[in-house]
Amino acid sequence: MAGFEIPDGEAVQAYRFALDPTPAQVRALRSHAGGARKAHNTMLAVVKAVMDQRAAERSYGIADADLTPSLSRSLAGLRKQWNARKHKAAPWWAENSKEAYNTGLDGLARGLDAWAKSRNGERAGRAVGFPKFKTARSRRSIRFTTGTIRVEPDRHHVTLPRLGRIRTHESTRKLARRIEAGTARILSATASEDSTGRWHCAFQVLVQRTIAVPGHVRAGAPVVGVDVGVKADSLLVIATPGGSEASRVPAPKAYARTQAKRRALQRRAARQQGPYDPATKTRRQPSKRWARTQARINTTHARAAAVRRDVLHKATTALAQQHRVIVVETLNAAGMRSAGGSRKKGLNRALADASLAEVRRMLGYKTRWYGSTLVEAGRYFPSSKTCSGCGGRKPNLTLAERTYVCDHCGLQVDRDLNAAINLARLGETRSWGEQSPAGSGPVAGRGAMQESAAAQAANAAGHEASTPPRQPSGKTGTASPQGEAAS
Repeated sequence: MAGFEIPDGEAVQAYRFALDPTPAQVRALRSHAGGARKAHNTMLAVVKAVMDQRAAERSYGIADADLTPSLSRSLAGLRKQWNARKHKAAPWWAENSKEAYNTGLDGLARGLDAWAKSRNGERAGRAVGFPKFKTARSRRSIRFTTGTIRVEPDRHHVTLPRLGRIRTHESTRKLARRIEAGTARILSATASEDSTGRWHCAFQVLVQRTIAVPGHVRAGAPVVGVDVGVKADSLLVIATPGGSEASRVPAPKAYARTQAKRRALQRRAARQQGPYDPATKTRRQPSKRWARTQARINTTHARAAAVRRDVLHKATTALAQQHRVIVVETLNAAGMRSAGGSRKKGLNRALADASLAEVRRMLGYKTRWYGSTLVEAGRYFPSSKTCSGCGGRKPNLTLAERTYVCDHCGLQVDRDLNAAINLARLGETRSWGEQSPAGSGPVAGRGAMQESAAAQAANAAGHEASTPPRQPSGKTGTASPQGEAAS
């Protein structure tokens, strides 16, 4: 959280509950989301107009001191400009909470800040574009930071500013118990609508946490390596440094299992009257049957996402509770997908279904909750190409080779298990008796982070993906977007 220091012994945690609002409350929620979109679009148009005016004046040779005054892009500056324009831009502004308009302005301020830092080279990662105008089809979301925000004692209702008391679809007892005990304090609440039309309320809570493993959890191996599978039937392969213990988490493949149903529904929607007329190339009013078919498609997507999220949460919670040190790979999943192109449609679908980045993200905060340590191996650490028996390295290893056969010692082992063992041995180089307060971070051991990206790519003597590695572009700070392909 920017500008907020978390006290020692406490952690920021989210509690998310599904809502059952009345039709009137749904209209109010959508009105608030519309107000956020209106504030965002209005001020974005003002910012663009000022920037275009200043650029035109510079082209005329006007001195910088005589240019049109620039507009503040901070949240406070945008809010001041919005308050001066809201009576004309949105005469109905009083119908909604001020937090609705603050939500849109805050998103715009963050987008402008990210764009400016990316343009000036102050932001790592891929380039961030200039903010775009939001449409009515954009995701609806409102964040409340002030006003009446509480969980009702009956544990089946929540109260939000201007929206009042809203019934929840599920019990709020997990959060209510902490609030009643005085070990939790609500910081903010965010109401959002998913693709199926279901509204949720997520509470950002400051929770007092004692770093301890629950008593009912058995103690596992101190150090384990976790390899994330893509093409295989295992989502996670967990192994110890000695390779004596190995367990697998089956891959749910929720997206792949619903592919046939989703394809049939999408073909049905293509035969119905949609919002776009291909004959006249104009927009039109879609039919009600098309809308119902789209609702079923969205439900299928939401179901697949819920199954995937449930499996990931259970697996990462068990890992953080049972092991002292957990070693994972640092994979550039976005680069792996973009580098595949049309030749890897199946791989791109598998990468999306596996949620490689979610495993590391969930372990990042759960290891802090339970006092364990997360070790992130370097992006170019050859976990799959290195033999777990003799330490030899294969020059090339394609995704089709599911069994690792060492050219030096002749060892034959499952590819994912071999990678998990190598990752676990990397964790042994860290003194796990002294746990890091941050709970995560890259390590330098066995050549994981000791060399530069270019040197590691050269020493790998091959590439695990079926496509050749990208050649150096000569730009500083750039590297291959794939790294080592996922197992």
